[in-house]
This record gives sequence, structure tokens and C-alpha cells, in this order.
Amino acid sequence: MNDTTPHDRQPFIEAMVKHLPPSAATLHLLDVGGYAGDILKQHRADLNVSTVTASPERWQLTDDSLDAVVAFDYTMTDVLLSATHAALRPGGRLTIVLPAATPDSRYVEMLEATGYVRILVEPALPDGSGVLIRGEKPHTTADTIARVEQVAQRDDNTDDLDSYRGRYVHLLVVQTPNKPAWALQPDETITWEALAITSAEAPLLLAFSSLPRAVNFMQQAIVAGTMQGINKMPKFKREVVQSWTHSVILNPAPDILDDHSIQMLPIDPDTAEAPDE
Repeated sequence: MNDTTPHDRQPFIEAMVKHLPPSAATLHLLDVGGYAGDILKQHRADLNVSTVTASPERWQLTDDSLDAVVAFDYTMTDVLLSATHAALRPGGRLTIVLPAATPDSRYVEMLEATGYVRILVEPALPDGSGVLIRGEKPHTTADTIARVEQVAQRDDNTDDLDSYRGRYVHLLVVQTPNKPAWALQPDETITWEALAITSAEAPLLLAFSSLPRAVNFMQQAIVAGTMQGINKMPKFKREVVQSWTHSVILNPAPDILDDHSIQMLPIDPDTAEAPDE
């Protein structure tokens, strides 16, 4: 039984945020015990949270269906690890925080025995309190392009920005000059141009509901020889993109470039989200 107060739990649960998988249109997360979901949603608006409070033997979860599992102050057992490992998709992550425990090699051994990789066991808080335990379900391929495509295929298939309910969209951008802000000379200014295609009425800006979808599009277009020069994939709030006068096509297939000419549209870098958000 968890006897911590919500105030006590919050910093421990917030420590899990940076260990969630990269943002997508919707991140399917299982909250074991029901303590973490509401706090995590304050920091990640893309979360679709399901909760289980019964013991793992009674769960009815579909294999490979979850992006992440979190558990706050929940006893870590072999049964729990096996159940979560089966339910996670390849590359999905399990994160457990035990506020009264300390880092111990036995946690690593338990995760390894279940088949988890990229294991991390560390103090949960900067002051050394508690322990944060993280493991990842292995990918089914070592091919990076194939991995990205697998994740992209799980993402939102919406092609209409007005009906899309995600928080962010990503654009494919050419930045000039291609250097970080700290390396700019006094007379240099960064400009962005975003990938679009020509159409009869007006250019169509290409946007993507997640970073994996943007990367997958770029990788396939580069291999096909239909696109080059993209050096940035910034994200923008959906409402910001909707406010622009440009028409937008969401989640296009890479072969759209086979039948349309590319047009680059100027975009204000200041309208993008900070890289660390």
C-alpha cells in the first residue's frame, strides 16, 4: 500500500518524464498502480493513459501494444517484468520509481533476465532519494531506418490538420547557415525554409504528426533521390501552424514528391518550440 501524499509523490513521478519514449502524436502509456498518470500528463500532453491496479496475473493486455509503462512505488517482481515486457512494443520503455529504495545491482539482474536492454538504475532525485529503474524492450531489427518506419507506422494516420488532435507537428526545414546560434558571426542571421510542394491553387506545406514520421519521410525520400538538403526537423504547436496562411498536408507519403515539384516556404524560426521542450 502506498502511503505517500500527492505532494510527496510529485517530484518522484516527475523524474520519470525524461525517460518516456520520444514524442509522437499519441503515446500509449500504462500506469501501474494509478499514481503517475495525472502528473505525467501535466508534462506530456500527448499521453493516452490506461491504468491497472490489479496484480499482473489478472491483466488483459495485447502484446506489443504499449509505448511505455510506468509504476510508482510498486513492488518489482518477475511477474510484473514479464507482463510489461510482453505488452510493450519493440523500443518501448518501462520506468519504475521506488521512493524508499536505493540503487542495487539486483534490479539490473532482474531486468536482464526478463530480456530488457538499455537498462538504467540511478537515484530518482538529485538529492539521492529513491531509485529510478528503466529498461527497454529490444527492437526487432538492427536497421535504423526500419526501426524508424516501425514506430512511424504506429503513429496517427490523420492527413487533415484540422481534425488532428495532437499537440505538435514537425516540419522538414533547410536552415541557412547550417550552424548553431553560438557559432554565428555578428553579421549572420539564421533563416528557415520549410519543405512544400506546388499545387494548382497554392503551395502545400508538408507537416508530420511526430518526429518518427518526419524522419521516415526524409529517409525514404533521400534514398529515392527526390529530396536533399534538409538539415532540421523542428516542432511547432498545432495552433501556430493552423494560424499560418499556408495550406498544409499532414503525414504525406514519400512518393508525393514523385508527382509534385518541391517548393521551399520561408518560416520564422522564432515560432518553433524550444529544442528541449
